[in-house]
Amino acid sequence: MKNVKKITGVLMVLFLLIGGFVSAQDRAINANQLPKTAKNFLAAHFKGIPVTSAIEDREIYGVDEYKVYLTNGMKMEFDSNGNWKEVDGKHQKIPYGFIPASIRNYSTKNFPNTYIIKIEKKRWSYKAELSNGLELEFDRNGNFKRIDD
Repeated sequence: MKNVKKITGVLMVLFLLIGGFVSAQDRAINANQLPKTAKNFLAAHFKGIPVTSAIEDREIYGVDEYKVYLTNGMKMEFDSNGNWKEVDGKHQKIPYGFIPASIRNYSTKNFPNTYIIKIEKKRWSYKAELSNGLELEFDRNGNFKRIDD
């Protein structure tokens, strides 16, 4: 009976370890291997800024997301279809072309001496971080909700 408990315990640990390795694996990919939507996004909004590295984050059921790092230090996250989820300028002004107009207009009108350095698109909302450290929250239609500093 003791041996059965030992074997069961060892097998449980092995399954947990194997499950951890299978469930999430990051792998470096070539920027050409990104989904077409992500490649188009980079070409349209970050033209001329080379990709330093691209990482594919895999889960059991397939690709969960892609992370892209540019030579200027900026970082992007894309969903499995290549739609942007987050753009982090790493304290630099990010391009505004892809940001919903209502968010661009609100931030430039209400905070004229600042600029957006990071934006996140979530399922039901957006979060924009300004160069002065304030975080603005918007609903999914781009309507201002609140400041989260």
